[in-house]
Formats: sequence, C-alpha cells, structure tokens
Amino acid sequence: MQDLKEKGIKPEEIDYCLMTHLHYDHVLGLTGKRENGEYFSIFKNAEIIVSETEWLEMKQPNIRSKSTYWPENWQAIESQVKTFKNELDLLPGVKMIHTGGHSAGHAVIELTSGAERAVHMADIFPTHAHQNVLWVTAYDDYPLDSIFQKQALFEKWRDGSTWFLFYHDAKYHAVKLDQAGEITDSILV
Repeated sequence: MQDLKEKGIKPEEIDYCLMTHLHYDHVLGLTGKRENGEYFSIFKNAEIIVSETEWLEMKQPNIRSKSTYWPENWQAIESQVKTFKNELDLLPGVKMIHTGGHSAGHAVIELTSGAERAVHMADIFPTHAHQNVLWVTAYDDYPLDSIFQKQALFEKWRDGSTWFLFYHDAKYHAVKLDQAGEITDSILV
C-alpha cells in the first residue's frame, strides 16, 4: 500500500490484480481486516485474475497446500475473481500463461510493448540463481512441472533482450539473459 500511496494511487483505482498463484506470501495484500474481525477487499473495484486450477485448489487445498491457502485470503474477494484455463490475453501486451509447477495453478505473466518484452516467471524462476532448470525450490508442489516449464520458457525467452522480473531476488529486480544464461543487462535492487 505504501508504494501505491507514494505514487498517488488509491486502492479503488486499481482495475486488475494479476495473481501468478495464491500462496499466502503473494495473496495477503488483497484483503484487510476490520477491528470487528471482518475481512474486506482492499482493491474493491479490481478484477482479480488467476488460473482456474489455482483458484479451485485454493478453495479446496490438498494435504500439502492447505497450510498456504487460507480462507481469510479468498472469501472477501471471491466475487471479484476471474479465472482462465491455459492462456489469457488480458489487454494488448499483457498475457498470463498457466504453467503449474510451483503450485498446480501457477502462472507466468508476459508483458510486451513494441519490441520490448518482460516476463515475470514468479516462483518457478524466483531468483537469478535458479537459472539451472533443475534448481527448484523445496516448496514447489510439482517440481518436475517447474523444471519442464522453465526449460521451455527459457528456450523461448532467453534471447538476450527479454527482461526477467523478480520479487524474491536479493540482488536484481530484473535481468536479461542470453541462450548461455549470461546476464546481458540488469537492474539492481
């Protein structure tokens, strides 16, 4: 909220929240709690976009995922959620792609503008150190899916000109990688 406030943006002015997945560390900012204990939507006018698989798993978690999908994180926003199956071209230059891997419904976001492209691979490529396709996190629910998806997406996007965006990396906000995995450009934290 502080970042929005610094830019002069009010929560009710947000039209879309693109959710790569709904683990608690990604979804906590969608709801708030009133003094009487009632939960409410922070972005009350936004469509919350998530893969159908992720939404269904959040509502009915399995034995492994139940500790990260909490009802208080989705009940107040349920009427705002819009789901997609495999891919969604949300707006010109904004595409969401279901990958699975980190969670059953995990998705990545591809952003394009003219010749510029950035991809947010979220938690299947959480830091620049996870370039080796075999390096997955211990909290990936479907690690083989992460490996196969990361391999396919690297073949597509490791071209030396596509930005890879991070929110878990301690060193970089974004990097460009060539086919050999060398950093051709970067934006430091």
